[in-house]
Amino acid sequence: MRLIALVSVLAVLLLVAAIAAFWAPDRPVDSLKARWAPPPSRFVPLQGMMVHVRDQGPRDDPLPIVLLHGTAASLHTWEGWAGALDRTRRVITMDLPGFGLTGPDPDGDYRIARYVRFVTGLLDALGVRRCVIGGNSLGGEIAWNVALDAPQRVGGLILVDAAGYAFESQSVPLGFRIARIPGLGRLAEHLLARGLIEASVRNVYGDPARVTDALVQRYYELTLRAGNRRALGERFAQMKPGENAARIPQVAVPTLILWGARDRLIPPAYGERFARDIKGSVLVRFDGLGHVPQEEDPQRTVAVVERFLSGQR
Repeated sequence: MRLIALVSVLAVLLLVAAIAAFWAPDRPVDSLKARWAPPPSRFVPLQGMMVHVRDQGPRDDPLPIVLLHGTAASLHTWEGWAGALDRTRRVITMDLPGFGLTGPDPDGDYRIARYVRFVTGLLDALGVRRCVIGGNSLGGEIAWNVALDAPQRVGGLILVDAAGYAFESQSVPLGFRIARIPGLGRLAEHLLARGLIEASVRNVYGDPARVTDALVQRYYELTLRAGNRRALGERFAQMKPGENAARIPQVAVPTLILWGARDRLIPPAYGERFARDIKGSVLVRFDGLGHVPQEEDPQRTVAVVERFLSGQR
């Protein structure tokens, strides 16, 4: 009995120590703006949210480029592309509801149809009638749904390791696995180990050596934005992988498909499936890159995008 009591006390002490070590309360958005929303960032009121937006490049561009990030990411994932494109093109990036500095949807709705309404609403707010729309992962799924639901708004489509089919992963980031477990997910709303973020980012890179301390810090701090951790759990709970996949062959705009050959979250076979289903699309695979090729090697990936865009003007 004494041994059992001793083990119980030690277990409690270890639990308390773990909570103390990884305790990470939500951070108010205002405390993060100075570092993560310098100019040209601005905040646009929309649908009950203050949306973190960057709108760069010439305003007279008749076909702006709109780029949507993936799950647990932010508009910063497109910085390399935006820096290369905004010299001659208008480039619009934003933090989607539930992520980055935009924070949670007021209704807690993270279904694809809701994201489509959000994107088209933001286009209206920014005065964009027609655009080339692109996205990575979740952002790619939203992008092709916008192309289907509002075809008059889309002149071209760029899919970067996009979601859309009921896919089977070869490896899932630890942070995603935890967020999908209801009990642990709620606990994770108050605890966060920086090492967990680092392991998750390294998991989606083709070459983990490219993951820097600064990159990990960005993901870590933006995850702590008030409400984002709960939103992530709600997003996973509302996911219906492949729910609109039967509509993908209906995409009827010029489409560029980019895929990291080392993507283990949504393996390259799904890029090939997009290429088969979307008539006339072009698929480019990048050796050595993973699930976020636009972030991992922006220079190599944006060069392909620039060639595609030159034919869409």
